[in-house]
Amino acid sequence: MAAEPARSGAPAPNAGPASSNTGSYTGAYQARPDRERVEERPKGRRLAILSLTALGVVYGDIGTSPLYAIKECFNPSSGVLPTPENVYGALSLVVWALTLVVSVKYLSFIMRADNRGEGGILALLALIQRGLRGRVGVVPVTVLITLGLFGAALLYGDGVITPAITVLGAVEGLQVATPVFGRLVVPLSVLVLFLLFLFQRHGTDRIGKVFGPVMLLWFITIAALGVAEIMREPAILRAVDPLYGIRFFQHNGWRGFFLLGAVVLVLTGAEALYADMGHFGRRPIRAAWFVLVFPALLLNYFGQGALLLRDASAAENPFFRLVPPAMLYPMVVLATAAAVIASQALISGAFSLTQQAMQLGYSPRVTITHTSKHEAGQIYISEVNKALMVGCIGLVLGFRSATALAAAYGIAVTGTMVITTLLFFFISHDEWKWPAWKAGTFLAFFLVIDLAFLVANAVKIEHGGWFPLVVALGLYIMMSTWKRGRTLLQELLRSASLPIDLFMEDVRRRKPPRVPGTAVFMTSDTTGAPVVLLHHLKHNKVLHEQVILLSVLTADVPEVPAAERVRLETLGEGFYRATAHFGFMQTPSVREILSRCEPFGLKVRPGDTSFYLGREELIPTGSTPMARWRKKLFVFMGRNARAATQFFGLPPNRVVELGAQIEF
Repeated sequence: MAAEPARSGAPAPNAGPASSNTGSYTGAYQARPDRERVEERPKGRRLAILSLTALGVVYGDIGTSPLYAIKECFNPSSGVLPTPENVYGALSLVVWALTLVVSVKYLSFIMRADNRGEGGILALLALIQRGLRGRVGVVPVTVLITLGLFGAALLYGDGVITPAITVLGAVEGLQVATPVFGRLVVPLSVLVLFLLFLFQRHGTDRIGKVFGPVMLLWFITIAALGVAEIMREPAILRAVDPLYGIRFFQHNGWRGFFLLGAVVLVLTGAEALYADMGHFGRRPIRAAWFVLVFPALLLNYFGQGALLLRDASAAENPFFRLVPPAMLYPMVVLATAAAVIASQALISGAFSLTQQAMQLGYSPRVTITHTSKHEAGQIYISEVNKALMVGCIGLVLGFRSATALAAAYGIAVTGTMVITTLLFFFISHDEWKWPAWKAGTFLAFFLVIDLAFLVANAVKIEHGGWFPLVVALGLYIMMSTWKRGRTLLQELLRSASLPIDLFMEDVRRRKPPRVPGTAVFMTSDTTGAPVVLLHHLKHNKVLHEQVILLSVLTADVPEVPAAERVRLETLGEGFYRATAHFGFMQTPSVREILSRCEPFGLKVRPGDTSFYLGREELIPTGSTPMARWRKKLFVFMGRNARAATQFFGLPPNRVVELGAQIEF
């Protein structure tokens, strides 16, 4: 008979072995508290607080784009001179890019595709895996998963470039004061980045409280700078007319088209609006955008355009040329603070992305440290932090200017935008049952815009655009290899296991000696007797009085409610099967799982409990359908994954590992 505290449904179809698909936290053997649910429709003071907080987390990246976007539009290498006609045209493109892509596409459409409140491309990928099985029209779901996975990999490239370009763009303001500071830009940028990544291990719980007010001051300041210049040249407001953008293309031809590679810089961070939806909800993010961020950005961009109408030489650095000389140094400090906040948002996003990838089975085990006692979403991953730090500092030393880095930036942004548009189309048409004309209109309209930005950036590949593509390709290969390898390994282990009915019948017939205590066997197989149990019985020839077969699986949802998390089944002869389901934004705890079994008669004393884990030594052969080089990569990744003991937060002195060689 079975005692079931909760039913969480069938195991997630993508859930791999228990030792590979769940997260952990350093030095912990306690359950993490469930995250507090974000209010769907906050009002009044609560809405204002959430909107202010969103300023510091969501809008740091897009909010610092004025530091370099207009500057890159009129960079000498673009071949577009800052004549009045070109200023009106380029500014019109900026205005309508922000309006159509951010205000309409992301805030009005993309944010509807939430996975139980969570956003981001991996949440979108999980939504596809859960809702669109087999084939979607003529497109296999595997193709969509590949697109989503590559889009996630591109976000890592974005996470490396954003801190480097924003910090460089802020510190370069010193050159406006005097060229003497030019030689200090790179070393100061490296120092700021080093301190930023060094601070990560302490968490963002405290400093996060000041992010919102600092960004509020930033947006008010850049808006005021823009207004002051607009009052001198109010005619610049005519650039809101889209005809100026059309005429710009007609006048400049291909040079005008390729300028879109610079215009897209005003959209950096748009994906963060979607990715951070789970932290704040739609309403605060939309309120912050339409009430403050969007108007402030437009006013500053119009101000930079007005300045260029008066003084074309300001194209060298139009943002800092807006600043009165007496306020230049304080503005550099404020811009650097805003750049750090923008960088922090991308770094934290990389941590969350890694956690989701690991939970969904696309990444090996890593050590996740929770940096807040109250917010489950605030995490730190040492391996990711070190990789980002090396990448960011390497970019600063290699490219040495925001202008040089701008070429690398656009590819990552536009590539992710295209993939998000495609995935949204399939979800809206095949899962939400939008009419073909409605979903097709969305796809045609926004895909034309996204592809235009992507093609315009393609010419920059040789000038730095190759970097995010190389990063994305490398990460995609690693993630897809890990997922495929774990699937094949799971099939091998399942074939070596024994049906649980036959095993229990053998136990009843042979009646092996029983020793006091509890043995917990970790396994991903929720039906058979795990290989590690068979090895234990074969070599030790005894069983504990109480045996628990524990499977920890990850569902295709962000969170599984506590009441539905654990299912317990009594098998007889002192055997139990416990199946725990966690969402891809949750961190499992073995102690929590076992404690949830106690109300149903399963008593576990920590001092009398042993945990048995399997450790497979893989030998690459031709026995599985996978390229040999990918097998070697899979083996390498597995050897460098965090130990299962630390991964599950198990007491080291209570763990027994049984090894086996497997031809793979």
